[in-house]
Amino acid sequence: MAQPRKQEKDFTAEVAALVPEVEGLAKDGKLIDAVEKITAMEKQTRNAADMTSTATLLTTLATIIHSAGDLDMLNQQLTIMSKKHGQLKEAVVRMVDEAMKWLPALKEKKEKGEYKGGKDRWLELLNTLRDITEGKIYLELARARLTLSLAEHHEKLSESAPSEPSSPSTAKSTSAEPEKKKEPTTARDHIDAAADLLSDIQVETYSSMDKREKTEFILEQMRLESMRGNWTKVRVGSRKVNRVYLKEEDVSDLKLRFYDLIVQLALQDDDFLEACNAYQAVWDTKRIKDDEAAERNVLENIIIYVILAPYNNEQNDMLHKLYADSNLQNAETHYDLLKCFVTKELMRWPGIEELYGPKIRTSPVFAPDSDLGKKTGTNAEGKKPEELEKPGEWRWEQLHKRVVEHNIRVLASYYSRIHMSRLSELLDLPPLTTERTICKLVTDKTIFARIDRPAGIVTFKKKRDANDVLNVWSTDIGKMLGLVEKASHLVSKEYAMHEASKGGKGVKA
Repeated sequence: MAQPRKQEKDFTAEVAALVPEVEGLAKDGKLIDAVEKITAMEKQTRNAADMTSTATLLTTLATIIHSAGDLDMLNQQLTIMSKKHGQLKEAVVRMVDEAMKWLPALKEKKEKGEYKGGKDRWLELLNTLRDITEGKIYLELARARLTLSLAEHHEKLSESAPSEPSSPSTAKSTSAEPEKKKEPTTARDHIDAAADLLSDIQVETYSSMDKREKTEFILEQMRLESMRGNWTKVRVGSRKVNRVYLKEEDVSDLKLRFYDLIVQLALQDDDFLEACNAYQAVWDTKRIKDDEAAERNVLENIIIYVILAPYNNEQNDMLHKLYADSNLQNAETHYDLLKCFVTKELMRWPGIEELYGPKIRTSPVFAPDSDLGKKTGTNAEGKKPEELEKPGEWRWEQLHKRVVEHNIRVLASYYSRIHMSRLSELLDLPPLTTERTICKLVTDKTIFARIDRPAGIVTFKKKRDANDVLNVWSTDIGKMLGLVEKASHLVSKEYAMHEASKGGKGVKA
């Protein structure tokens, strides 16, 4: 790594005398003369490695040009000064920081329509500063902020852009001509442009950016990627966020934004257990617990998603832990439904629909017209039309499946064999659907079952060989003999105590 040059001469006095002079020239309309004087002095301070004086000259140069209103010259001089041979890094940083202060005012003028029909001065200066900061590590923080502003600009343009190109170009470029970057025209193009801009910035490696700003930037990356359906990058972005930092009370707004994106991601992957975990993290937020309505909504979602999750050890463990938490009783209807899944009793689906349907079908999770979790991007490939168009209805069907699977597990614990017709009657399902559901549970290794189709019998117990039967018989006989021996010992003890009590009475007589 090259060491910074040692300062050879101090130009502080000369620069201090020059600044008022060039400011006066600029006010008198002699902007070119002022720029030439600063340029001449800047060469001397730069060659002498006088960083403070060089930085003062660069910021003064940018300020007087901006004050004069010559924005074309401003963009030109910013670029020239940043590319000077041996230019001092800190001086360029200060010049860029000074120029960035003028962007909000230029954007305000743009929004008022002052640049309509002419040059977009805000965009010109923004692109100039982005060109200056490109590839410079010491300007990475400034580049990240500028890129975020440009991405917001593209997102805003997407709101008014057409959804489809108005007139597709038919002209074909020859192989000799270099391909020009296509300018975004449709709403989708602008969203893609915004997402691509932010995805190029790896803020997680920036040591100069504070935690909050870094987290906000990553959340914006995740949000834009979710808007264009690139859920793989959303998943990658979620791993860059420090979840321990999100537990701090003063960043609760970032925490809620992050877990909202996690819930969307989980629904895209149909990972209901992850959605349940996300809502549990949201529940552990002071802002939510202080709001009774918000807390109730979060509790309802926790219960819904843990029930929707496919059965496994983790889901079963979480189900019982949540049932043991008395705080969940605040969501009475949902807690009663949770109790049904914990209790080893059959649930009749028509009864579940009648008892809980009117309440839980009003939530976005099960509402027929809900767009929550609607598949986008690559996640929409290979999905059923009803799952894409009506995700609420599809999740309601999943709840029905969870009820059926629970009932089969309960029956498997009580029955060793049962007729398929009786099983279908208990499950309120046609025989074919019952058979498919049992096959799924068997392949998932949730239960053991064998179907004898000619006889129409389902067996839930494994067939034991002679050794297994003998071992079980031997164990049962051993237990029985142990109980007989214990009972015999207790009877003998009672006889001994009775005889002892009779002997004591005889002595007294």
